[in-house]
Amino acid sequence: MKIISKKWLKAAGIRAIKTVAQTAVALIGTNAIGITEVDWLAVLSASALAGVVSLLTSIAGLPEVQEDE
Repeated sequence: MKIISKKWLKAAGIRAIKTVAQTAVALIGTNAIGITEVDWLAVLSASALAGVVSLLTSIAGLPEVQEDE
């Protein structure tokens, strides 16, 4: 099995994008009294880091990608 295939890249990318969005929503919701008080740099950096961690975690395996394909 190839570790990185087109199917794996697509599945891992979708999972990472969802993780970034979920992290951003969580941080915005917990940091904000008003929209102007959000630390956007912190939200961006934490969300980006979550995306990288998601991609690295996907190396261990993705249930969406069958090993026999």
